[in-house]
Amino acid sequence: MPSKSSARLAALTVAAVCSAASTVALTSPAHADSVRVHDIQGSTRTSPYAGQQVTDVTGIVTGVRGYGSSRGFWIQDPDADKDPATSEGIFVFTSSVPKVAVGDAVTVSGTVSEYVPGGTSSGNQALTEITRPVVTVLSSGNAVPAAKVIDSRSVPSRYAPAGDPAANGSINGLTLRPSKYALDYYESLEGMNVRVANTRVVGATDPYTELWVTVKPHENRSASGGSVYGSYDAQNTGRIQIQSLGAAADFPKANVGDTLTGTTAGPLDYNQFGGYTLVANQLGALKQGGLERETTDRQQRGELAVATYNVENLDPSDATFEEHAAAIVHNLQSPDIVSLEEIQDDNGATNDGTVSAEQTLKKLTDAIVAAGGPAYEWRSIDPVNNADGGEPGGNIRQAFLFNPERVSFTDRAGGDATTAVGVTKVRGKAALTVSPGRVDPANPAWTNSRKPLAGEFVFRGETVFVIANHFASKGGDQGLTAATQPPVRSSETQRHQQATAVNAFVKDLLAIQKNADVVTLGDINDFEFSDTVDLLEGRGELWSAVKSLPRSERYSYVFQGNSQTLDQILISPSIRRDCDFEYDSVHINAEFNDQISDHDPQVLRFRP
Repeated sequence: MPSKSSARLAALTVAAVCSAASTVALTSPAHADSVRVHDIQGSTRTSPYAGQQVTDVTGIVTGVRGYGSSRGFWIQDPDADKDPATSEGIFVFTSSVPKVAVGDAVTVSGTVSEYVPGGTSSGNQALTEITRPVVTVLSSGNAVPAAKVIDSRSVPSRYAPAGDPAANGSINGLTLRPSKYALDYYESLEGMNVRVANTRVVGATDPYTELWVTVKPHENRSASGGSVYGSYDAQNTGRIQIQSLGAAADFPKANVGDTLTGTTAGPLDYNQFGGYTLVANQLGALKQGGLERETTDRQQRGELAVATYNVENLDPSDATFEEHAAAIVHNLQSPDIVSLEEIQDDNGATNDGTVSAEQTLKKLTDAIVAAGGPAYEWRSIDPVNNADGGEPGGNIRQAFLFNPERVSFTDRAGGDATTAVGVTKVRGKAALTVSPGRVDPANPAWTNSRKPLAGEFVFRGETVFVIANHFASKGGDQGLTAATQPPVRSSETQRHQQATAVNAFVKDLLAIQKNADVVTLGDINDFEFSDTVDLLEGRGELWSAVKSLPRSERYSYVFQGNSQTLDQILISPSIRRDCDFEYDSVHINAEFNDQISDHDPQVLRFRP
């Protein structure tokens, strides 16, 4: 996936203009007098007053946001109606620092707007707000309406209704059923003062001072206290994002498994980066859960250890080489073969035609030696400049590290960015025509994406074929809280083509040597239960070994509070059949607020 920071930065640069540009255009009367907040919110996701002028909407200010591109404040009507589907709160977008305070009783006149965070192309739901406001403060120091409790009892177990087929799967026009669906429940509280209590952290604090908690502590709990995303129907309804209206310096630096004790309260917002978000003006105290970085077992003498590790856009200017080296040496126990993903070229994002990554790989291997590890050698193929996606100018690629004291690499000349590796028979066994080589690089499946890197290794006299992958990212997919339900996963199309191409190459190997040891690994950018992995596994040519772990351990990445599997190691029947392998998802990054990569490495140990 693209790094979270780069995706967020790109979005924030355009956020200031989105409030005007990304609204739902509706035809409606031009003016409405003396409406209440719940009238504006209505019983669906789209306000019946969208596009209208409203006058003297009353409420108590419950929160003020004076920073960022979405400045404004929330008001709530203290006199609620009796319809659980209609929210009593709403955001007032001012664009400049608001001149109100929490506890002010105000009237607001302005235009009702349906703002879509991220733009309509994002597929996100719209946030009902009042724009171009004229605000009158009637009094100050009033009691804020009591915060609505969000807990395991109030949030339904079902996630979302199916979208309306007549509206291209949209849920916007459906009447909210807050007692039946979690998304409807949260929508019915949009803009209202809400609170959670004693909630466990399921997504660590990120650089944007936000984290994720769950109000359902037993919902698909991971071994570390996260929430495992184990199927498309296991969205984890108890997840909610937490931001703060206070100083960034006061925001807790939390890891997965920590707890926000006491009350966390504030308005319920909806944003581009996770949907429903509690924007806190009261934060619970952080109680640490004692999460520690894991260390895998060291391979025995007769075991081959193969690992995959996404080092997140590593280039020579980064300050993380020592930490990555320590992770490989100590947490991964110096695997015999390491497939690295997101190795950038020698000057990183400088877009000047440089494609070599010799300096990047030398700096990493030198750091590994300094950390007490082996003198790894490496093999890689430089890509065509800017042809493999990722950060422009960075030219990310996969690379093999291998310990020559334990394993040898079979070099066969001829592999380059555009030459396809093939399979041939040598003395009755499968062999690569070039090594290292790229799998089917001219296939349109790899357009603007990383081409797989295949290599032939020998361990204790046995040949092992390793294919390093970094499939197309999920960029462009709709989020779980999208207005279309189920969300559209448009990026799958390319990954399905990529999985088919890699599986075809593995079939070629197994057609010549049925018992060949083949390891296909890397950042697959899709889940172990996905159609992508089904296509990669084929009819038994491969099997994702992460499925040998308990469900509570099946994750390598945490996204919006969901612990999920993106990084995988798939094995051929000869390895799986012997049942003499061990798999470990080594949790050293994804659950921590001070991560050096957003991915956890994976390790496979087996006897070829």
